[in-house]
Amino acid sequence: MPESVPVRCPACGRTHLYTAPVYPCACGAPTAPRLDPAAEPAVAAHRAWDEEWVTVPCAACGRPGQWPRPEVGCPCGTVLRVPVAEGTAAPGPAPTAPADPPRPAADGGREPDGTREPPGHRPPFQPRAIRTARDAVTTAALYLRWLGYRDIRRADQRPPNGIGLAARGVLAQVDPTVRPAGPRDVECLWLTAMTESARCVYFSLAGYTGAARAGADALGIPLFVLDLAGVPQPVNDPADTLHTTGAPERGSRARGGPG
Repeated sequence: MPESVPVRCPACGRTHLYTAPVYPCACGAPTAPRLDPAAEPAVAAHRAWDEEWVTVPCAACGRPGQWPRPEVGCPCGTVLRVPVAEGTAAPGPAPTAPADPPRPAADGGREPDGTREPPGHRPPFQPRAIRTARDAVTTAALYLRWLGYRDIRRADQRPPNGIGLAARGVLAQVDPTVRPAGPRDVECLWLTAMTESARCVYFSLAGYTGAARAGADALGIPLFVLDLAGVPQPVNDPADTLHTTGAPERGSRARGGPG
């Protein structure tokens, strides 16, 4: 099984239990990086694309693979890089063959409608490694669909930063840049969603500033950090609630802000 290690955030003191992600080698064997529990996590203050990957050889065939460097998004807004014992791999679980989820048409097309899974009965989210900005948009679209939103498409109105996605009752912004989202980004998304009587969700690859988090909490906007393994991580209470309950039933009204 993949390893799990405690990771302590140096900024706020919270401790997170992190489990190494598992990736499929070209030979078909599951591969996971071996974590180094003796080393301290590093804060990802500045991002460089070439530094976001780690070489992990397959434990079965020895073939080296480039996989996203393990990271943890702390609720305080800090992104932590989990130490990896370079050049080693942890054995993953026995390979399975889960159904490949349909790729959302993030470039403007619509996807077919389907039956909404009831809260608590959704299958596990199937992540996809993020290597490009388009991968980040696709991951957000897949996650929205997993939550229960349908007819995901490119939003009609382009946001100031990133890419906008829209579905029935929700407007999402995906920021694949290496700059943490600021309060103006969050407020612009909320204002646009209010004009469309929709809820809103923000996905960021680089996290959020403290002011952005405070504004989102006041407005009830779910904030997610996209790690390079393709897993959206909730960073505030509205995001935790959305992740747990999924998309609201049709007909429920969008929140109109603090009141």
